[in-house]
Amino acid sequence: IGVRCNKYVLSSFFIRHDIHFHDKKIALLEAGPRKECDHMPDSYSNRVSSISPGSATLLSSFGAWDHVCSLRLKPFRRMQVWDACSEAMIVFEKDDLDDMGYIVENDVIMSALTKQLDAVADRVEVFYRSRAVGYTWPLPSHSCDTSPWVQIELADGRRLQTKLLIGADGHNSVVRKEAEIKNIEHRYDQSAVVATLHLSELSDTASSLVWSTSHEHASELLGMDEESFVDSINSAFWSNINHSDFIDTAGAMFRSAISLLKPSGTAVRQLPPSVAKVDPGSRAMFPLGMGHATEYVRHRVALIGDAAHRVHPLAGQGVNLGFGDIACLAHHLSAAAFNGSDLGSLKHLLKFETERQRHNVSLIAAVDVLKRLYSTRLAPLVLLRTWGLQATNALPPVKVRISL
Repeated sequence: IGVRCNKYVLSSFFIRHDIHFHDKKIALLEAGPRKECDHMPDSYSNRVSSISPGSATLLSSFGAWDHVCSLRLKPFRRMQVWDACSEAMIVFEKDDLDDMGYIVENDVIMSALTKQLDAVADRVEVFYRSRAVGYTWPLPSHSCDTSPWVQIELADGRRLQTKLLIGADGHNSVVRKEAEIKNIEHRYDQSAVVATLHLSELSDTASSLVWSTSHEHASELLGMDEESFVDSINSAFWSNINHSDFIDTAGAMFRSAISLLKPSGTAVRQLPPSVAKVDPGSRAMFPLGMGHATEYVRHRVALIGDAAHRVHPLAGQGVNLGFGDIACLAHHLSAAAFNGSDLGSLKHLLKFETERQRHNVSLIAAVDVLKRLYSTRLAPLVLLRTWGLQATNALPPVKVRISL
């Protein structure tokens, strides 16, 4: 979902944020048409992202966040996670007025970034509806009869060359494949169903759904009439069919013990919402998977976003990982530009790779473990995660660490 945004963010950031890039020219290849809107439609898009405060700061650093705020977004300051197989839950909330994050439609982000790129059209050339059909890679040590740059052939016959090619072309990245960078992939036995919902109890009712479930169930949900689909969501929210007396009793005893040891370690349970309706035509599904490139960089090539890593959406961190890649890559390229170094040199690209892989691999692994832990109904594992949720909920320093 965040790949095209990553390309636009990268171009905008390089040009507007850092004076060391002011003499650089950037070409942006975009397969789709130009997207810009001054006024949002009444209906909401089902393609949304959970933007972290850090990502919002990145977008703000070159003026794009102001455009986002002028269009449409929704901040949130509280998050509750509960287990469908027990009474365990964990609550994240801000004691101050700071936002935990923002739900933003992808079209809003794209429109904001397009406006920023228009302001620097003299230094960023955007090739809309373009498609690369061939790449010629330079050797690390070139001779006088070979080009020291990456050469790109477009479908319309045009040829480009660059000192540094940045692949931000999704988890099926052609740049990654053409550069012969291996990718470790795992397809989960799940698909995600997305839709725009409206809740019955709240004045601000619009809500975005991402339901991770089996491929078969996802297909069933997509084929249901609207009333049956809404009933299925409410049943999933409210049903106790997967509870067991043993787990509930053990969880209650552990929760009581925690309340004796740490009276402030419990939180008020907020009941699940009741869904009133679903926006017609907003339902869609896509398969889920995990992936990670064994290398993020080669000579004159760097991968960012989903081209470098793919994560399960349960933590809502896919686009934020990509924005983190951008901030890190820009930092190292800025240092190289300041020193007059070759931007496509492995010397500083490897620093970017090391820094981001240390961060991304640990998060992807943690999300994968959570996915597997919460995909089972085996009593011992359910009890383990029940106690884990309850214990974590009672320890504010641990919760703060998780929510960063």
